[in-house]
Amino acid sequence: MLKEIGLGQDAEYAYRTLLKEPTAEVQVLAEQFGWSVDRVSTALAELSELSLVRPSWENRGSSRPVDPELGLKMLIQSQEMELLKLQQTLSESKLAVARLIADYRDEEDRFAPSTVKLASGPDAVQACIERISHECHDEVEVFLPGGAQPAVSLQESRPLDLMLLERSVRVRCVYLDSIRNDRPTSEYAQWLGEQGGQVRTVPQLPLRMIIWDRRVALVPVDPLDQDRGAFLLSSPGPVAALQALFEQVWQMGSRFGEERERDRCRNSDGAPADQEAAVLGLLAAGLTDEVIARKLGVSVRTSRRITAELMSRLGARSRFQLGALAAQRGWLTV
Repeated sequence: MLKEIGLGQDAEYAYRTLLKEPTAEVQVLAEQFGWSVDRVSTALAELSELSLVRPSWENRGSSRPVDPELGLKMLIQSQEMELLKLQQTLSESKLAVARLIADYRDEEDRFAPSTVKLASGPDAVQACIERISHECHDEVEVFLPGGAQPAVSLQESRPLDLMLLERSVRVRCVYLDSIRNDRPTSEYAQWLGEQGGQVRTVPQLPLRMIIWDRRVALVPVDPLDQDRGAFLLSSPGPVAALQALFEQVWQMGSRFGEERERDRCRNSDGAPADQEAAVLGLLAAGLTDEVIARKLGVSVRTSRRITAELMSRLGARSRFQLGALAAQRGWLTV
């Protein structure tokens, strides 16, 4: 029972006996226990080491037990002191390990520059765009969702785009089809094309993005909140993935100014135009009119009008029926 505080089974048995028979000698204990003298002597030596027995003043060569209230409490206190020392040693070890890890990370950061940097807020993002654009040598690829672009954005983009084009940098921009309904944005896209840039449009874009020289990419921290800032990525893996995404969307896009002609060709047999097909897909995904409008860069009213026109064309009485009929005609991949 006292093994947990360091008392062996033989020593405990001998101690309990001595508490009842304090004057018992080694030979007597051996005969009483049925043990050898050496076994009894070993048990008594263990008790002496633990300060649970002491030499007898009355019987030379014999041992007397120490009062358990004193002896066992002192034993427990001794173990508590050892435990405190161990806890202190562990605390010091934890602190030493933490310092070692911190020193290692500091050294690692010093020799291995981060491949992800944060630009917090619109001003920091614009400063980042300006700096990387001046370092660009070969190509810039841009996704510009949101439809109509803010006037301040168009104003800040013009000198940067002109600087890049004058240095023979290839500039490719993808806007939403809906910019044709916004005069300032469509005029800017027209100007960019006249200066040598390449502009295409698609019904929807996944996020705002800029890639410079296929080595650095800028993406928003939160696609739904541009004011939160952006991440500047320079790791080859993520940049390559974003580059592949750009190429895929670019191949699906139409040259700026050709949308209406292509839509007329597609509408000649009743098939949906690109923007209508995008609405069907977003409706099938269960998105609301507000989210669909934001993704297409149009007003909620326009989004609802497109849905209503599709329902009228197919004779659908509900959005669910619209999806089913569109799927039957092969207009919707399900």
